[in-house]
Amino acid sequence: MRILASALCDRAAASPEGKLDIHGAFHDLYAPGFPARQERMVLVLVLEWDRTDSGHYTFRVDVTGPRGRRVLTVEGRSEVAPRPGDRPPPRTRLVMPLEDVVFPERGRYDFRVTAKGRKLKGPVLYLIEAEGEGRGGGRAGATRPA
Repeated sequence: MRILASALCDRAAASPEGKLDIHGAFHDLYAPGFPARQERMVLVLVLEWDRTDSGHYTFRVDVTGPRGRRVLTVEGRSEVAPRPGDRPPPRTRLVMPLEDVVFPERGRYDFRVTAKGRKLKGPVLYLIEAEGEGRGGGRAGATRPA
C-alpha cells in the first residue's frame, strides 16, 4: 500500500472522466494569532492498495503539531475490490472536507495515514503568524477563534 497523491485544498471533486480535480491547493496558512481556526479546507488522499488486498479496510489520518501533539484525527473505511493483473491495483480516492480545525500554535503540522498497521506520510501544512494586511505569496484564511 502507498499514497499516490495527497493535498490540502479549497475544494476537490471527481470528474465524470474519472479524474480528480483539485482546486486551490496550499501548503501554508497565515493567521493573525494563535490559536488559529481554519473554517474549511479539504483533505485529498489517493491510496493505492496491494494487489493481494481485498475486502473492508479502515484507515486513520492523524494531524500532529510542532510539538508532536495530536490536534485532529479523522477515520475512514474503504471497500477494496480485487483487480486483474492487466489493470492498475485497487485505489481509494478520499475527498474529505475538514471544518473548524483549530491549530494551537504556529509551525509544521504533519498529516499521517495509518492503514493495515502501516504509517504513511501525507501532506504537510505550515501555520505562519501574519505580519500585517496584504501579505502575498501564501494562503490567507485562518482566523483566531472567538
